[in-house]
Amino acid sequence: MVREGVMAKDDYLPLFETKSGKGLVSFRLFAASTFAAVCVIFVYRISHMPSSNKERWAWIGLFLSELWFAFYNVISVVLRWNPAYRNTFKHRLSLRYEKVLPGIDIFVCTADPTVEPPIMVINTVLSVMSYDYPPEKLSVYLSDDGGSDLTFYAMLEASRFANQWLPFCRKFKIVPRSPEAYFRTTPEPHDNNTIMAQKWTSIKILIDGRHAKAVDSEGQPLPSLVYLAREKRPQYHHNFKAGAMNALLRVSSRISNAPIILNVDCDMYSNDSESVRDALCFLLDEEKGREIAFVQFPQVFDNLTKNDVYSSSLRILSKVDLHGFDRYGGPCYIGSGCFHKRESLCGKKYNDKACQEALMSNKLDIIKNEEDAQVLEGICKVLASCSYEENTQWGKEMGLKYGCPVEDILTGLSIHYRGWKSVYFNPERPGFLGVAPVTLLQSLVQFKRWSEGDFEVFLTHCPFLYGHNKISLGLQFSYCMYLLWAPTSLASLYYVTVPSLCLLRGISLFPQVLNPWVIPFVYVFFGNFAYSLVEFIHLGGTCTEWLNDTRMWVYRRTTSFLFGFCDNIIKLLGFSKSAFAITAKVVDEDVSERYEKELMEFGATSPLFTILATLALLNAFVLVGGIKRLLILEDPNINLGQNPFNMQIILCGLLVFINLPLYQAFFLRKDKGRMPSSVTNRSIAFALAACLAALQY
Repeated sequence: MVREGVMAKDDYLPLFETKSGKGLVSFRLFAASTFAAVCVIFVYRISHMPSSNKERWAWIGLFLSELWFAFYNVISVVLRWNPAYRNTFKHRLSLRYEKVLPGIDIFVCTADPTVEPPIMVINTVLSVMSYDYPPEKLSVYLSDDGGSDLTFYAMLEASRFANQWLPFCRKFKIVPRSPEAYFRTTPEPHDNNTIMAQKWTSIKILIDGRHAKAVDSEGQPLPSLVYLAREKRPQYHHNFKAGAMNALLRVSSRISNAPIILNVDCDMYSNDSESVRDALCFLLDEEKGREIAFVQFPQVFDNLTKNDVYSSSLRILSKVDLHGFDRYGGPCYIGSGCFHKRESLCGKKYNDKACQEALMSNKLDIIKNEEDAQVLEGICKVLASCSYEENTQWGKEMGLKYGCPVEDILTGLSIHYRGWKSVYFNPERPGFLGVAPVTLLQSLVQFKRWSEGDFEVFLTHCPFLYGHNKISLGLQFSYCMYLLWAPTSLASLYYVTVPSLCLLRGISLFPQVLNPWVIPFVYVFFGNFAYSLVEFIHLGGTCTEWLNDTRMWVYRRTTSFLFGFCDNIIKLLGFSKSAFAITAKVVDEDVSERYEKELMEFGATSPLFTILATLALLNAFVLVGGIKRLLILEDPNINLGQNPFNMQIILCGLLVFINLPLYQAFFLRKDKGRMPSSVTNRSIAFALAACLAALQY
């Protein structure tokens, strides 16, 4: 007999479909030809090794850098070999499961009201409370690690405003359902610590969705709304966002215990009221849903400039790379906009038989409905106390992982190691919209944290070692595309400095322009540029946006990734511990104006800017010397095409072109976003010192 709401196997129609990407033949042909050209380059490097010691070491360094780039390119090709694109059938979901839809617990985390304003937080909360989903099956939990009275009272007002807002959303079917976004876009050791936990941990059930009186102005049920401010004490590490998420896991298991959990950052509001149904199409699919642990939506931002000056959209990553991840059983968990099965997040290994029953189970509903809200609050204060996790598996085998700046990546990887799979869903209408960094420093610091954490994951949980016989080889390679961001900085830094310094010194590292050996270099270098430009435009970008994206990857590789790599080395030596930096969501008005005008923001003294400025000035100085060397030949019988330094001059010229915003910030701009004079002077000194050292070497 077929259970009510579920189709017989013979009548099975999937709740989602998977398609391969377009243009795969052209991509694979280009990848194969690039690989062949790289092999020819290696033959050239080995067969033309200089005899002079000075030249040989520079040559070997460049060869090693090219070996690394080739290895990294192989990883990239594996990742993008056969991307998977998903479509959902929500009408089928409604036909089968409308009466038995599972409960959804929604976690929203905030930490500091000064950088994450309460008004932004409550807009996110209201947007997820307004999902097109049975409200009695929704529970929203806010973790406020800042313990801010302002945030609490904002939540209290939001709970009252929800009485009017939710009926308004239903009546007019509005999107998006964040009030701010809508009105902006619309024209005009538990027993011993119980007492202490109750004193310092604040938890309040603002809307008790279990209660018959929890209704809106039209008499419809309201979702539950719970506020939590964790207890913190110096002798216990609170573990940042991962600790907040784990506290919410325990608290929600006692209040609502929904089998599905959505977590969103406080700045990522819901942009589609049906995204929860999209996720359930994957999680409830009778054939493939059992093995899916989480459904990851992309991070999309609503404050990007026309040409995305800081390349925050990560267009290629979100529209190509993560789809490639998906083909191998990924993608990775990226920390926000993700629907999880509670059991997978709590450390359970994949079990084909038990998964679907757990998803539809509502056994604890009877218990929780019998408990008074005040009694529940008291119990939950103990669950959220700072000492609760002592001598337990929380942060190790249960919940989000601790001790890493990218707890989301590590947690997702561990879930995959336990046999689960995940799905990446990138609908035409973004499921969530957030706030991108509006200054260069914010963007670089964010990538520094990501690259540092990713490389730490590689060193401690390497997919090639720990993932052997647990995840596919393709997924191992896919993870390493991001876990190896940090060491890529070394090869990148070498390539933007040593060829330039060798040009100044008179050491040739590339073939002459008229030499046939130059063909593979030109093909790999300019072919990749051309392919990426065509791909970028095909995915909806502009030429200027592509240039900004290229510039930002150069900046990230030579600063953020470099610092991420160095921090890992320092950490391995035992001199530092992981920290968590919150990206500010509020900025000064003049900074916002420059951002809207797409003027890069350099108005801060930072080691990151010192490196960028030094590299830019170094290549500018060398380019002047290189052009002089090009025009004033030592041998009048040699024409320009036979000049052995042409390729290095071209490389140097491209780097100067990419750094034009930096030169403007040095010498032309007068606003507060210009490069500080102290950074400029220091960088000039460093660049000149490097040039003099090259000449004297």
